[in-house]
Amino acid sequence: MFLFLVVALAVVVAAVTLAVVSGGDSGPLPDVPPERLRDSLPPDRPVGRADVERLRFPLVARGYRMADVDDALGRLGAELAERDARIADLESALAGARAAAHRHVSMEKPQPEEQQ
Repeated sequence: MFLFLVVALAVVVAAVTLAVVSGGDSGPLPDVPPERLRDSLPPDRPVGRADVERLRFPLVARGYRMADVDDALGRLGAELAERDARIADLESALAGARAAAHRHVSMEKPQPEEQQ
């Protein structure tokens, strides 16, 4: 049993020594530049459903890059606010047009039919 432990220890020491000696020439691994958001939201047109579904944030050590997520959420929030304002304008214009049409129809007098 003692002989087995000595041989196992010698193999481990040899493996570690070989790894240190063979890997020591290149030095430490270089730092990898952080991954950036590749397909961001389109700046030249409104954001569509497909753009949001295609949006993927790169992973970093602790999750996602906060700046990328903040930019995307800010853009989506601005687009949603703009669309909500546009919808409210269109709904008020439609309500005004309906009210005007209703007034126009109710003010007209029915004309008697021509007698033959």
